[in-house]
Amino acid sequence: GRFPNKLLEANPYGTLPTLVDRDLALYEPTVIMEYLEERYPHPPLMPVYPVARGNTRLLMHRIQRDWCSLVDLILDPRSKEPARVQARKELRESLTGVSPLFAEKPFFLSDELSLVDCCLLPILWRLPLLGIELPRPAKPLLDYMDRQFARESFRQSLSSVERAMR
Repeated sequence: GRFPNKLLEANPYGTLPTLVDRDLALYEPTVIMEYLEERYPHPPLMPVYPVARGNTRLLMHRIQRDWCSLVDLILDPRSKEPARVQARKELRESLTGVSPLFAEKPFFLSDELSLVDCCLLPILWRLPLLGIELPRPAKPLLDYMDRQFARESFRQSLSSVERAMR
């Protein structure tokens, strides 16, 4: 089979990522992130206040819906080339459009690393693989990427496959 039996036992959908922690198996990325945030609360990756938490969750949802869907389309071998070209253009323009937001704070709309950064950085790391080069007006975003990619914790989080992407 395509997936190991252990994965199918833990996750009825046979999808990745899947997290197994003792008797618990989680397999939806947002659920996994929120569980890890609650299980290992220091340092916190979600704001303390409900309004800020709601905004963080909404940003994560928007990244998933707007950008991850484009990444999936670009990487899907079944996608037709015109659709890929359009998705690359949309992703490049959208990232360039939000770039000024990265000039204000060291992290995405925050003074601290948050789950939003954790959702965003894997996409940004894959831009060369996706065939996307950000233009000069995206400098605040490019500076953010340089800062985050240089962080030791980020470097340690990369798989060997991800390390080989850049």
